[in-house]
Amino acid sequence: MEIKDLQDIEDATKAGRRETFRIGMALLFIVVIMLYVATRDSVSVELVAAAMIGGYMAMNIGANDVANNVGPTVGSKALTMSGAIGIAVVFEAAGALIAGGDVVSTIKKGIIDPAMIDDTDVFIWLMMAALLAGAIWLNIATAVGAPVSTTHSIVGGVLGAGIAAGGWGIANWGNMAQIAASWVISPMLGGIIAASFLYWIKHTITYRSDMLTAAKKWVPLMVSVMAMAFGAYIALKGIKKLIKLDLPAALAIGVVAAIATYFFVRPLTAKFAEGKENSKATVNGMFTLPLICAAALLSFAHGANDVANAVGPLAAITEAVNQGEVTAKAHIPIWVMLIGAIGISIGLALFGPKLIRTVGTEITELDQMRAFCIAMAAAITVIVASQLGLPVSSTHIAVGGVFGVGFLREYIKANYGKVIDEIHDHHAGHEDQQAVDAYLESFHAANLDQQRLMLKKLKVTKGSNALISKAERKSLRKEYKQQLVKRSALIKIATAWVITVPLSALLAALLFFTIRGMMLP
Repeated sequence: MEIKDLQDIEDATKAGRRETFRIGMALLFIVVIMLYVATRDSVSVELVAAAMIGGYMAMNIGANDVANNVGPTVGSKALTMSGAIGIAVVFEAAGALIAGGDVVSTIKKGIIDPAMIDDTDVFIWLMMAALLAGAIWLNIATAVGAPVSTTHSIVGGVLGAGIAAGGWGIANWGNMAQIAASWVISPMLGGIIAASFLYWIKHTITYRSDMLTAAKKWVPLMVSVMAMAFGAYIALKGIKKLIKLDLPAALAIGVVAAIATYFFVRPLTAKFAEGKENSKATVNGMFTLPLICAAALLSFAHGANDVANAVGPLAAITEAVNQGEVTAKAHIPIWVMLIGAIGISIGLALFGPKLIRTVGTEITELDQMRAFCIAMAAAITVIVASQLGLPVSSTHIAVGGVFGVGFLREYIKANYGKVIDEIHDHHAGHEDQQAVDAYLESFHAANLDQQRLMLKKLKVTKGSNALISKAERKSLRKEYKQQLVKRSALIKIATAWVITVPLSALLAALLFFTIRGMMLP
């Protein structure tokens, strides 16, 4: 066999070798967990199995959920894939270990009543089935490129296993109704807030003739608003297990952060603009550093909050094994927290790029300004929803924000297209095509206020001799609209969100019956 043939074989099998390496490293992590837990005192088969499942769940959280924090940053090219993963790994682990807390509720979101499970063994089997079902569903969702809520995955698992163990009466259907409502509330809020911020940026900066002057005025204020939002967000959600703060105290922290940020960013923005071209690319550059900071803070808060999805059921099983009883709250041993933190980091590094690309590039085109708006929506929506008592999902908020900025762009482009159509209709049959082209060129170059004046002066009439018919223009606009937001991505992600809880529940029920059948004498 010639060297060229060997090289061709190497190239053809490269993707397979990478996938084998990722799977091998994931299995190695699970084996290390098994060996470590098996050598501890007071070990049991259930605890070893639960620890392995907890590690598997943590890796799937890293592979799927973390993408929402850094995906827009990568999609906007503010960070490279490796840079985003590095930042997310550090801040996810820091959030989990520093602010993850030492006590967790054994039943996430109060979905079932633990008092109705009086048998400790049944409770252990229930939590193992719920954890494994949530992990398997996350794995499937990651494989098909659908960002889903890890909280909803584990909630569905607890619901299904709980019903299998204690009947339909064990479920808290009121809480389940709230979770179902979040399928609509979370993406709607995220999309509306992200689109509102993008509209603000466009009308105050990018629609102006002198974008640099407008940016030097408005960017420091916008970054300060971001600092206030994230200051309050971290105070309310990121460190809530270290210190409890109410909304006024959190907002006070946010205001202090905003004032400090404004006076820090204002001279930096002016210096950055010196000698730069008056263009959107320059304005985008001003949002790069704030966007990176937002990704880091979102990752920290996610690590502090969502690590409980992996280690909460494991901590509950550990407590039940050690104490021999079911409790409403369980202490999290440090080794359990380490499994969660390390597992999330490994899952992100090995399998995260797929979902990062989905969120960052496969829904709509993002730049730094649009990604900045999505990060703002993620922080503000959680604050508003938590104070109103509305159930929201961080995954749904972030992805809803991506769709929000995409649909706003579609709306603006569609309106702009209608204006151009009206101009063409007005000049239909005009003998001097150069004059028409010159008018359109001046209209494209004008800022928003100038365009409004031009349209007021233009008496719009509908010409029957237009070069392109109305039906043809509508068809072209529809084609262009498809390019701004991918409908296939919308359908796939929405479907995955809707089936997450019922599918996890069904899978958990089947797993519970399987585990019980294996464990009963």
